[in-house]
Amino acid sequence: MSWTKVIAADTLPTDSRQVVKVGNYNLLLLNHQGQLYAVSNTCPHMKISMKKGKITDDGAIVCPMHRSSFDLKTGAVKEWTPWPPLVGKALGMISQEKALPVFPIKAEEGSIWVDLAEV
Repeated sequence: MSWTKVIAADTLPTDSRQVVKVGNYNLLLLNHQGQLYAVSNTCPHMKISMKKGKITDDGAIVCPMHRSSFDLKTGAVKEWTPWPPLVGKALGMISQEKALPVFPIKAEEGSIWVDLAEV
């Protein structure tokens, strides 16, 4: 693993999120109910920012545009472009179903670290 320090841990309090640029990546860092996550800030469907994506009770983040949802731990697709009704399925065909990239993340020594090597 190749850990990169990205921000001070106290700048990401519980139930907050922040977009950071690390190398060639725009990452969305989330502290959801005390659990840290690092995901791509770009929805794999149509490249929309995930920053305003809703977090669901079952641990997914939902794209604010076409409501594709992705597991926060694995990035696996839970639902692909269900919105708008009827048209969403056609919009889903614009881009093949793809997982949301997720990155290992940890808080250590007062900082938040992300591992980009696994991408």
